[in-house]
Amino acid sequence: MHENYSTTSSPRMPRSLPGFEDVKRYWDKTNDIFSAKILPGEFYVTANDELITTVLGSCVSVCIRDRIFGIGGMNHFMLPHDNSGTGSWVASDNVSVSTRYGTYAMEHMINEILKNGGNRKNFEVKVFGGGRILANMTDVGIKNINFIHHFLQTECLDILSEDVGDIYPRKVVFFPKTGKARVKKLKSLHNDTIIKREEAYIHDIDTQPITGEVELF
Repeated sequence: MHENYSTTSSPRMPRSLPGFEDVKRYWDKTNDIFSAKILPGEFYVTANDELITTVLGSCVSVCIRDRIFGIGGMNHFMLPHDNSGTGSWVASDNVSVSTRYGTYAMEHMINEILKNGGNRKNFEVKVFGGGRILANMTDVGIKNINFIHHFLQTECLDILSEDVGDIYPRKVVFFPKTGKARVKKLKSLHNDTIIKREEAYIHDIDTQPITGEVELF
């Protein structure tokens, strides 16, 4: 379980929205602001002036915010592996299950933004990730990209900006209050932490499929 924490030299940490108490938050000295760090399979929504950050490989993060009220969030997800090797979001029953998983991940975050005062007509959307970093599963990144493009098009949500594909992991920093996002491509890695983390994550979602349905408000 993650724990929120602060230091004596930082301001008092703002209260998180209900349901996000276990997301790791800390005082970011570089940006002079509190930061929420999310891992694969997690998402975070905030109405406070704080940033959300994650590191992506084959996974995708979608950043959505209400540009009027400043409430927004970021997720970090990957679809289950497509054994057909097509990289398509519409190829087989297995891919249908995959897109159901991605839809589940997206709709949870959107519902939390709406539930806490956001309005769809004010949404700004930015998309990141989908790099080709898993040598034995080269279709994963592009499948994630294809899925999120189709999902957003279906939901009539325009992408304001994106940085997807390529072969590099990315560090993403998102400021929901302002909509500003920073992306750093990690072209030199000193360990394989990202790869191991994503391999473990994709194994989990392959063997533990999502159950249940989520409906958008």
